[in-house]
Formats: sequence, structure tokens, C-alpha cells
Amino acid sequence: MSMDEQKGQTVAKKWWLFSIVGIVSLALDLGTKYWAKASLSGDGTAVSVIDNFWDWQLAFNRGSAFSMFTGQWLFLTVVGVIALFAVFWMLHQAGVDQKLNHWALGLIAGGAIGNLGERIVYREVTDFVVWRYYEHRWPTFNIADMCLVIGVCLLLVDSFRPATKARIAAEKAEKLRKKREKRAKRG
Repeated sequence: MSMDEQKGQTVAKKWWLFSIVGIVSLALDLGTKYWAKASLSGDGTAVSVIDNFWDWQLAFNRGSAFSMFTGQWLFLTVVGVIALFAVFWMLHQAGVDQKLNHWALGLIAGGAIGNLGERIVYREVTDFVVWRYYEHRWPTFNIADMCLVIGVCLLLVDSFRPATKARIAAEKAEKLRKKREKRAKRG
């Protein structure tokens, strides 16, 4: 097997891992949203899962996290599409050895597509998970939101790993070397 074939297979594995994580997270998000709409009362009644800590409560969010930009569905849709393009660009740029990065980007893509799809079709996003501590409540969220938060946290962790820092430094050095070679050929 040639080096190009080996590199192609390794790059393909990166995209497969990303795709599998993205599809599974999207399926979990869509499945749980379907369950929430079919099983929970639309009148805002909460169903306790763990007393004073975790409830199910159906809600529809016309904004983004914490209900910011409420009613700005076109703006949020455009931001979501741009974010997806950024995810694909980041995956393309990622090293084949950055499996944590591939997982993170797959989670982000799955979550973004889940919320983006609902925003486009319904102009609102289904939320149903409520975490609270007695009377203190956090904003209601869904599985897509969890995937997005976990994915961003994993990206941050990956960015501080020594192997990632070393790869980035090596790539910068290689780009600088290529620029110098081009200048030397012209000059």
C-alpha cells in the first residue's frame, strides 16, 4: 500500500468517526424531542425525575440559549449554518491523530443540525430538560444543547493537550519553511 493510500485511509477514518458521532447525537436529539412532544404536557406541567434536581417539562424556545435573540429565527438560522461550515472546516484542518477533536466536532455538528432543523421547520426549538436545585432553575434545554456544550468543552480540552500544541507548532514551522522556499526561488 502506498503512502498516499495509507494517508487517504487515515483521513477517511477521521471523517467516519466524526460522521458516526454526529449521526448518533442527532438521532438521540431528534428521538428525545419526539418523545418529549408525544409524552409531556404542553401546558408547562413539570414531571419530576429526581426531586428538587431534575424535571421533564416541555417548552418551545424561539431564541437561542437562555432565550436570547427571541424571535430572530433568520439570524439564528444563518449563524447555525455558518457554525456548521466552521465545524467542517475545523475537521478538515484537524490532524488525523486528534480523535478527541473529531468526537467534539461530531457532537457539535449533531447538536447544531438538530436545533437548526427545528428552527428552520418550526421556527422554534423543543426543550424539555430542567435542572434545578429546589427553587433555583437553570434554563430548559435539550440533548442538542448538551451535545454542543460537551463538544465545545472537548475542543477546549483538546486545544490544551501537549500533542495538539506540538502539532500546531510543527504546522506553523512547516508553513514558514515553505514561504521561505518560495521567496528563495523568486529572489
